[in-house]
This record gives sequence, structure tokens and C-alpha cells, in this order.
Amino acid sequence: MQKGLGEMQGLATGVGDLKRVLSNVKTRGTWGEVALKSIIDDILTPAQYEENAVTKKGSQERVEIAIRLPGRGDKDGDRVLLPIDAKFPKEDYERLLSAQEIGDVAASEEALKALAVRLKSCAKDIRDKYLNPPDTTDFAIMFLPSESLYAESLRRPGLVETLQKDFRVIVTGPTTLAAILNSLQMGFRTLAIEKRSSEVWQILGAVKTEFGKFGEILEKTKKKIQEAGDTIDTASTKTRTIQSKLRNVEALPDSSVAALLPPDTSEHEEV
Repeated sequence: MQKGLGEMQGLATGVGDLKRVLSNVKTRGTWGEVALKSIIDDILTPAQYEENAVTKKGSQERVEIAIRLPGRGDKDGDRVLLPIDAKFPKEDYERLLSAQEIGDVAASEEALKALAVRLKSCAKDIRDKYLNPPDTTDFAIMFLPSESLYAESLRRPGLVETLQKDFRVIVTGPTTLAAILNSLQMGFRTLAIEKRSSEVWQILGAVKTEFGKFGEILEKTKKKIQEAGDTIDTASTKTRTIQSKLRNVEALPDSSVAALLPPDTSEHEEV
């Protein structure tokens, strides 16, 4: 029992340390960014997103993650950014949990309303800072790093729909964000296949053009070979005619032929 009590005290100390860490707004935001970055790294490649991206020219505001979507042009540099920002309204969420634990229905409702107001404020902040069509999509994603916090946002009737309609912001939790990113990844693969297919089609078109030229050259070569064959046939015919004329002429010995028709040595002399 004494050993177990010591372990419980150590666990309580660790929980207290974690609570103090998360009470700091900056540290809490960093924790949300780390959770977001972890999901991004598991699904996308580094070339498919930007960290601390500037979505508005001349602005100092940087969104935590921006997904690079294919742009409207065919150039590699053309891209549209999809902003994703992590938010963690810890105080409002803790008040809601505390009210739910003690069974205070009125306090739970008030805490849920306060959480909805905070999420609307976060959505407005994301819209005003990071949305900049056509350089970005006309919507952004707000990432809540806790599944239970995301579930509470869904419990508020009409909250998620209001954030989408009024602020162009989609609320996601870890599981929902992973599903969205997986869908985007499949789209990226489809576009890559389509791009490669287009390149292959262009290459085949170029090969077809060159093959047409090769066919013309082959046809010309065929004509030349036929002309040479016709010339050889004519020479053969002439040879047979001459042989028929010379059939009655007596052939001379080789020594006499050499005397009458000496061999041509001009080529050997030039060499």
C-alpha cells in the first residue's frame, strides 16, 4: 500500500506539471501544432505542404500548415494553399467538463455556449488572417487536437454548419483530419497519374510524327532499290544479248587475251 501510494503521488505530480504546462497559452498552442504536424507527417510528403506559410502577400501572419493543392495552370509553380490552423480553447472546455462531472445541467449549457462563442472567434480569426482566394482555397480547416473537444463542438446544434457558412471554416478532430488528408492524398495520386499519362501521350505523338518521317525515308529507299534492281535487270538482259551475238566467235587463249587486253594498273599506281 505504501508503494502504491508513492506511485499515486508521483502520478499526481506529473498530472499537475502537465496542467501547469497547458495553462500557458503559447505552450498549449505549441502542443496543438505538434499534434497537427504529427498527423500531417504520417500522411503527406514534405513537398505537399508548407509550414508557417504566408497566405497573403505583405502580411506577417503565418498559418501553421498549408496544404499545396494543384493550381489552375500547368506550370509546376502554380499551386493553391489550403490553410490548416490548430486551436485549443482549454479554459472553456475545462469549465464544460467540470459542469458535466457534477451534473450541473445549467452550467453545462452555459459552458457549451461559451465554447461555441470561442470557436466562432477562432474561426473568424482564421478567415481574416489566412483566407485569400485565389491564392488560397475559399475555406480553411480548424484543427482541434482532442477528439472529446471535437465531439463537444458537434453537440452544439448548428455550430459546425454556422462555422462553415459564415466563416468558411471546417472543424476537424484528429480522426476527421486524417480522413480528409487521406482523401487529398488519393487525389494527388490521381493527378500524378493523369499528368504522367499526358506526358506519355505527348511522347507517343512525337514518336508517331517521327515514324511518319521514317516511313517516307523508307519509301524513298525502296524506290532507289527498285531502280537499282531495274538497272541490274537491264544489264543482265544486255549481257545475254551480247553473249548470244558472241556465241559463234571463237574464244582466244588466256595468253592472247592478256596481250590484247592488258590489265588496268592505274588504281594500284595511285595507291
